[in-house]
Amino acid sequence: MARPEKEAVVKELTDKFTSAKSLVITDYLGLNVAEMTELRSKLREAGVEFKVVKNTLATIAANDVEMDEMTKYFSGPTAIAFGEEDAVSPAKILVEYAKDHEVLEVKAGLLNGEIIAKEKVEALAEIPSREELLAKAFASMKAPLTGLVNVLQGNIRGLVQVLNQIKEEKA
Repeated sequence: MARPEKEAVVKELTDKFTSAKSLVITDYLGLNVAEMTELRSKLREAGVEFKVVKNTLATIAANDVEMDEMTKYFSGPTAIAFGEEDAVSPAKILVEYAKDHEVLEVKAGLLNGEIIAKEKVEALAEIPSREELLAKAFASMKAPLTGLVNVLQGNIRGLVQVLNQIKEEKA
C-alpha cells in the first residue's frame, strides 16, 4: 500500500475511533468467505460498519487518539466493528455470532472512549436493545392506567349486576 493510502486509512481509523459510540475488536481467523459475508450483512442491517484492519495502521491511529492501551489487542487478523448509531449493536451481533462460530473471537471493545475487556463486551451484549427498553418503559407507564380502567369498570359492572337482580326480582 502506498504511503498516501496508508495515511488515508490511518486518518479514517482515527476519525472512527473518536466518533464511534462503541467498537468491538475481533479476531476473525478461521471464518470462510460465506461466513464473513453473512456476518457483514447482519452488521450492516444494524448500521454497524465492519472493517478488516492492518495492525500497524490501527496501532498508529490508536496512538494518535491517545488510546495506547488498545494497541495490545492489535495482533493477528484483526477486524473492528464500529457502532455509530447504537452502542450495543456491535457487541450484541458479534457475541451472538461468536456463539455459533467459535473461530470468531471477541478481543475487546471501546465504549464512550473507555476500553473494555472481552467480559464487559459480552455483558454489554446482554443489554436489551433501545426498542425493547422503550417498549418496557411504555408498558410500565401504561400499567397503572390499565389498572385504573379495570377498577372503574368493576364498579360499573357491579352496578349493572345489582340492577339486573332487581329487575329479575320485580319480573
